[in-house]
Amino acid sequence: MTASTHWIATATAQAVLERGGNAFDAAVAGAFVLHIVEPHLNGPGGDMTGVFTTAERPGVPIVLMGQGPAPAGATREHYRGEGLDLVPGSGALAAAVPAAVDAWLLLLRDHGSWQLDDVLAFALGYARNGHPILGRVCDTIAAVSDLFTEHWPTSAAQWMPGGRIPSAGDIVTNEPWARVLERLVAAAADAGEPREARIEAARTEWREGFVARALIDFGRTPHRHSSGTDHRGVMTLADLADLRASFEPATTAVFRGHTIAKTGAWGQGPVLLQMLTILEGFDDEHLDPSTALGAHTILEAEKLALADRDTYYGDADVPLDHLLSLAYADARRQLITQTASHEFRPGTVPGVIPFTPPMRTDYRPPALAALGVDVPFAGVGEPTVAAPGAVASHGPAPASAAEPVVMPSGEMRGDTCHIDVVDRWGNMVSATPSGGWLQSSPTIPELGFCLGSRLQMTWLEEGSPSTLTPGKRPRTTLTPTLVLKDGAAVTALGSPGGDQQDQWQLLYLLRTIVGGYSPQEAIDAPAFHTTSFPGSFWPRTWTPGGAVVEDRLGDDVIAELEQRGHVITRSGGWSLGRLSCVTSDPTTGLLQAAANPRGAQGYAAGR
Repeated sequence: MTASTHWIATATAQAVLERGGNAFDAAVAGAFVLHIVEPHLNGPGGDMTGVFTTAERPGVPIVLMGQGPAPAGATREHYRGEGLDLVPGSGALAAAVPAAVDAWLLLLRDHGSWQLDDVLAFALGYARNGHPILGRVCDTIAAVSDLFTEHWPTSAAQWMPGGRIPSAGDIVTNEPWARVLERLVAAAADAGEPREARIEAARTEWREGFVARALIDFGRTPHRHSSGTDHRGVMTLADLADLRASFEPATTAVFRGHTIAKTGAWGQGPVLLQMLTILEGFDDEHLDPSTALGAHTILEAEKLALADRDTYYGDADVPLDHLLSLAYADARRQLITQTASHEFRPGTVPGVIPFTPPMRTDYRPPALAALGVDVPFAGVGEPTVAAPGAVASHGPAPASAAEPVVMPSGEMRGDTCHIDVVDRWGNMVSATPSGGWLQSSPTIPELGFCLGSRLQMTWLEEGSPSTLTPGKRPRTTLTPTLVLKDGAAVTALGSPGGDQQDQWQLLYLLRTIVGGYSPQEAIDAPAFHTTSFPGSFWPRTWTPGGAVVEDRLGDDVIAELEQRGHVITRSGGWSLGRLSCVTSDPTTGLLQAAANPRGAQGYAAGR
């Protein structure tokens, strides 16, 4: 079974399974196709995280860590010296060392069974021969077309050939990326046998060979950033050569007899575990997302957990034993009342000085403010944008109101890609690739892709576990999920959505584990999330008490939420959440898959 955010990626992964490949072969093949068919949501210059179990050790969840660190030259002092008070949302100064490709190749080397050329053949074919471009990709290119033509000519050449924005359904190619894939395959072939040595040779070529040289040479040229000013990158060949994706133990918590496995606190994964631990103490009546009582309780628990995330999480010694303890959850649960909180309320951790992030409700970078520019810089934040028709009950709709619809301003946030695979032997993987989307930074013409922008999730203020620090990973929002029961993996789950990823996954878990929904019913059900915390993406603003809801939640439920004090934004009927999942029943052997119908893009398949 396979489920992903794009039907071609699902078809690719399923083809691998049909031809005898395992779940890891299939996931890697599908992921490289996602680089091509969803270029506005991820790319080879980005990052990824995954969580998986193997048939040999079905009860042991493992994290695939593909989040690169800040380069050695990415210091607070350098960025402040460049006149910046936030890490930009686009441009080379926003780039962490790209780790997605290295992570996928590591997974293939150690747990796959296919040769590299067979796995990459699908992506190579679509890059060279073309695929029908999504309307949402065209909308994204249109939103940043002025940026491309005025400041990023290499991106204009790649995505607007002849000065024309493509139309939905046009067949588009990426010949430079096709040549890169061929050179990686050639490097692997030159290494001879065994298979693992071939894949390792391709990893080395990626980190130290022609790809690394092209990345660094291009980044030395100053170019426009979301700050409205021009800067050159700080990444070096040594940064790329030192990069290593890795495997890590998962962080887990138990909810209603199910073990939920997530990344460590260098990602936002444990925030879902905190939400579940807080909610574990409520009865079922408080856990139904379809009622006003349930939605209110869930939103309040999300605020508390996210406040802890923004205060304590990062690539540091995070006190997860305390944050995930039952005693701590009991204390946090007592803060949930009958009315909505508009405060930022992190908990207290003994011996740890809490960091309070800047709580901006609006922001303009100094360079643009001096020019009197009101429109946010196009191409920043996460790669999707607010719905122009979103209706807020108090003031303007937050930029994270809905999924990929392009605003005239081009401000982008709230989405990425996802893929889940389970095979006949019991291997299961959930993975969320992201970053390096086409509007992150100028396209590198020799490579056909650009660097990512994950460093925008770090702070330039001192005292935070997420303060920009050379060699440290930015606290990513990428957060796939694995669910285990009685020592076996039963669900691989995930969603695009930036700060919303774990909030939307929480609804799925509550509906399936507590409410008895089927996987597809849970994905289809009305979604909502809070925006009452500082956004992880530039310009890092927040909406005190904010809650974004699908209209299908119902007028009566929405009205009661407003009466309780939630600042509601209606986002339309089918606008929030892009979850997908695969499931396995260890008792019957039945495998299932489900995907998001919103946008008619996600797809689930299997037999």
